[in-house]
Amino acid sequence: MSELRLEELAASNIVAANTLSLKPGQEQFVAPVSHSIAEAYVNPATAWPRVVLEDDEVVGFIMGNFDPDAQEDEFKACIWRINVAADAQGHGVGRFAVLAVADEARRRGLERITVIYEPGEAGPAAFFEKIGFTPYGETPYGETVAALEL
Repeated sequence: MSELRLEELAASNIVAANTLSLKPGQEQFVAPVSHSIAEAYVNPATAWPRVVLEDDEVVGFIMGNFDPDAQEDEFKACIWRINVAADAQGHGVGRFAVLAVADEARRRGLERITVIYEPGEAGPAAFFEKIGFTPYGETPYGETVAALEL
């Protein structure tokens, strides 16, 4: 079995992260990694961008946000973005990345993480629910809000 590991987003891996290819139809459910890079740049105090490597190849990207002072609970510890390369899906990359965010939240003394996603047939609902997220609300835009208790 291949080894998965997490690295901070850096000059050495940013191009690979930005060129991750998704399965057809998934693009409508997640913004490009380049948007996350911009968000991390303007929110350096709270953004937590990481790449997932399988052996030495970038196969995933996840960005958490940790803001214990956020006014809305769903933004205190949340997953802003997760992208897994099409050919790496089903290898445990996404689960590994989400659990890394959960571990970081625990390390920071937080009790849950949240995610906001668009519902849809090719969307991420089944993935997040399989990991243990429970939907509990909806945004004004019709997106699902779900939480994983730690």
